[in-house]
Amino acid sequence: MTSVVTSELSLYELVAGSASSALAMHVSPVTFKAMMSSLIDLLIDQSQPASIWVKLPKGEAWQTEFDRYLDRMPLQQQVFWFKNQREEAPEELASLESLSPSYLPRPLPTSIVLPIESALRREYFFLVWSKQFCAMLVGQRAKTVSREVETHSIEEEAPEKKQALMAYLVFDPNVVRNAITQLQPLTSETESLPEFDTFNPVLANQLLTKHIQRQEDLWQRATTHRRQAETANILQLQNEELLGTIRLKDEFLHNVGQELRTPLTNMKTALTLLNSPSLKPTQKQRYMDLLVRECDRQSSLITSLLDLVSLDQMAEQTAIQAVSLMDVVPGVVSTYQPLAEEKGVRLAYTIPENLPAIACLPTWLKQIVINLLHNGIKFTPRGGQVWVKAKQQGDYLQLEFRDTGIGIAQSDIPKIFDRFYRIRQSSEEDMSGAGLGLTIVQKLLLHCGGSITVRSKVGEGSVFNVLLPLYRGQEES
Repeated sequence: MTSVVTSELSLYELVAGSASSALAMHVSPVTFKAMMSSLIDLLIDQSQPASIWVKLPKGEAWQTEFDRYLDRMPLQQQVFWFKNQREEAPEELASLESLSPSYLPRPLPTSIVLPIESALRREYFFLVWSKQFCAMLVGQRAKTVSREVETHSIEEEAPEKKQALMAYLVFDPNVVRNAITQLQPLTSETESLPEFDTFNPVLANQLLTKHIQRQEDLWQRATTHRRQAETANILQLQNEELLGTIRLKDEFLHNVGQELRTPLTNMKTALTLLNSPSLKPTQKQRYMDLLVRECDRQSSLITSLLDLVSLDQMAEQTAIQAVSLMDVVPGVVSTYQPLAEEKGVRLAYTIPENLPAIACLPTWLKQIVINLLHNGIKFTPRGGQVWVKAKQQGDYLQLEFRDTGIGIAQSDIPKIFDRFYRIRQSSEEDMSGAGLGLTIVQKLLLHCGGSITVRSKVGEGSVFNVLLPLYRGQEES
């Protein structure tokens, strides 16, 4: 049955004006629904006839929660369902109204339509009255200037549109009875309410326990969802990192294939030309030199690749040691002195003897110095200079490699540590290198906690500044 009423009343104001009313609660629709669910749980457990007056926000979640009670309520139950005039009746309720009472699977709630001017349009409530238990949950939406906004209902399906409520939860029989008395004319109900026995504190304890349990369940579910979301984010980041690693590996293998193919192609060409019967001695020597150069290039590439691949594994298995620059740098410089003299390049170093030890491995430091010295000599023309200087800077030692070579263009500097990258100015220089020297230097410094920076200008030379951390092992122990 559906009826339209025009009376003006406000249950929220009635409770607020009562002498026994508690303080109003500022709650979200989710909390309001949780409080209503706790009342429903208690009614289902008691399984006793009661009269219900209810007005809920629009939304399937609210309807589903109240249907849970309708499915289990006793046949003697009375339920009065209030709705605003523009709201449609729930689909299931509308279909049940057309059935004969004898075919109804449960008692049919009485549907009451409120007019636009009713104060109850902005309120939601759940009133219970039985011989052993009575309660009233009422909430009111904040008033708004716009009529269009004012008539908007709270829908749980649209969280961004949720509007907080000011709510009361009342157990005082006098207040609940007064509220029901104001609602009875709207329901055309003339029967008096049954006498209410002394309030049973056990029921209040059960209600509080159920509400706490429900809030705990909500908290547990929220925690689980949050952990699942965090796990999903971590897995997504790990997946992206793995895909990035796979892409880098594929790119690395592609570059390796290209680098190995070039010297092999040059050697095959030279071997083919060497078989020519009309080959002159000078041409034969040129092709023999090409074979030697390309063999050296291939050997350098393979050696560098093996060093690069084994570097990470070595870093995990080897403990950092205390290393003195004087034990490594002079020996490397003396080894490269003949090469520098052959090219007409002056090579020198300045290493103070009182410098503290650094945290590194002797083999790593030697490889760093070799690669940087080799580059400096290779790209410095005859008459130029290459020198190495060292000094302490706070908790680090600075090892500076300076040359007066061809220099590096500013656009090339960010790329020089990339695998297989060669600067364009070196096209007429010695190209036997694998293009992995600076990549290996950067990786070695990363493993020992150091760093490297570059300053360069085309035609004036380059400066590579290496920072190596001081050894602190003895102090820590």
